[in-house]
Amino acid sequence: MIKRILPLIIAAICLSPLFFVHSCANTTEPPTGGDKDTIPPFIVDIRPLPGATSVPVNGFSVVFYFDEYVNIKNSQNIFLSPPLSRKPMSKIKGKSLVVSFEEDLLPNTTYTLNLTGAIADNNEGNMFPGFTYVFSTGEKIDSMYLTGVVQDCNTLKPVKDATVLLYKDHSDSAVFLNRPYAAARTDDWGFFSISFIQDTTYRLYAIKDAAGNNIYDPEADLVAFVEGETVPVGKVNDTIYELLKFDMKDTLECLARKSAYELDLFREKPSKQYIRDYKRISEYAAYVTFNAPDVWIDTMWVKGYGPDKLITQFNILQDSLELWVNDRRPAPDTLHLFVNYRKTDSTGVMKPSLEHIRLPFEGARSRKRYRSWKDIKHEDTICVFNGIASPERFEQDGISLEFKNPLISARFDSVRFRYVNPKQKEFTGNFTIERDTLNLRRYIIRPGVKLQKGFEYFLNIPERTFRDLTGYYSDSLQIKLSLPSDEDLSTLRLYMSGVDRKLIVDLMDARKGIVIRSFIIDSDRVLLFPFLETGTYNIRITEDGNRNSFVDTGSLLEHRQPERVTMYKLNGEKDIIIPKAAEIDQHIDLQQLLKH
Repeated sequence: MIKRILPLIIAAICLSPLFFVHSCANTTEPPTGGDKDTIPPFIVDIRPLPGATSVPVNGFSVVFYFDEYVNIKNSQNIFLSPPLSRKPMSKIKGKSLVVSFEEDLLPNTTYTLNLTGAIADNNEGNMFPGFTYVFSTGEKIDSMYLTGVVQDCNTLKPVKDATVLLYKDHSDSAVFLNRPYAAARTDDWGFFSISFIQDTTYRLYAIKDAAGNNIYDPEADLVAFVEGETVPVGKVNDTIYELLKFDMKDTLECLARKSAYELDLFREKPSKQYIRDYKRISEYAAYVTFNAPDVWIDTMWVKGYGPDKLITQFNILQDSLELWVNDRRPAPDTLHLFVNYRKTDSTGVMKPSLEHIRLPFEGARSRKRYRSWKDIKHEDTICVFNGIASPERFEQDGISLEFKNPLISARFDSVRFRYVNPKQKEFTGNFTIERDTLNLRRYIIRPGVKLQKGFEYFLNIPERTFRDLTGYYSDSLQIKLSLPSDEDLSTLRLYMSGVDRKLIVDLMDARKGIVIRSFIIDSDRVLLFPFLETGTYNIRITEDGNRNSFVDTGSLLEHRQPERVTMYKLNGEKDIIIPKAAEIDQHIDLQQLLKH
């Protein structure tokens, strides 16, 4: 507590009038001894004093006097609420910081000026912990406040430097068109407080403001919103814990702050439809990327080729199209693609539009430079593919065969799967073949036998098994793998009960934020996560509301939140430590978990 009390004593001596108005307390670090200066700068005077009223709307400035010479570390962190169209002007003059405004302030309005993360001392670069200065162009200071946390909708991790926007205008268009009534920035913990506001109802939003203009741009910004009306939680005073300034490295104190609202930041699906990008990636292949998902294409063709010569594939969002010309004649240096699709016009209406896309082949010059067969690489004359298999994921994912180009023939009956036990006895096993529904160039081979430790497994693919649209045949390939035998690896079993909806259950690496294994379930099941290294993991459970096996984002205008994500907590902690050589059984009651 001494870290918070000391600056209050200093402020009381130097700024006694400050305590007759509502204001946030400053926090500085006490001396720690030694020659090195570790004490952040602190304010010794402010002119005019905090809580000033009836300040002029034009030509107003405020001067902060420090105990030492300082510099502006980050001018973007000098944040005015409500924000103006132009950011505050700031300059250093001696040991003081002068902040002025280039445009007129609003009449009868309470303003806050936040200096958190903006100022450092000249000598050691010690950061000034921050101060929230309040003044009003009216006769009184508004006194209510609210708090909250902004987090990523997919990971529930706090989002730093998100801009929180508060509107008295409850219309859906306000966040797109107007600057807010009040605003704040989130700290390292995603926490925010908006103070000195009126006691009324608001609409509350948060954005990751790419342009820094305090207006939501759906093409560039992430967004979050609170459904329905927002009401301030209490009145500002100097003893409110959530309004103090903290060292962001002090985990316990930062996490002890109470949040009235949680906002889940997401990226909306773009609404404007147009062709955003395109490229020729080989003699026979190209791609076209659209700005918005679910593109509506009426017709599409390539000049000089019939419709039966064109192979196309969309991604799951229907906003990226791969295409191939299935013709063994040398393709022209430039393919002429015509796309007749529904495009958003200048008025925001979707209308049919025919676009002519020229797709030059960058490798055309190299192709013409071939002087002999010696200049041609081996991969230029074969059906190219990769066999991908991970010992840790062999049981769940099988073996993936991914081809550079779509196949026109495949003799899977010539492929052989065999395995050898620890006594070196060999067996032939059956397998299944599954074509990836999202990638027509990918096939998944799954063994039809129970996989066991100590066994070696082989997939043998003879020469000329596959032929792609270039007309070339594949080389032979042998894939060998076995289940991990490291005795230090662990196994996690999740006993899922009370499952009454479709769920996506992910085991994630807590440090890297990547998904290690994923299951889609709609009934009670035991989920097996074998071969886990010692480390920290998260269990993420997403409610698949529309049952499309895909995590859907939200929509601001439709008042739809992104699909709900819950991080499973063990003993109150979402980080789960997996020790070495452990067999861990964990029971998760979904009915109980999703109540919170």
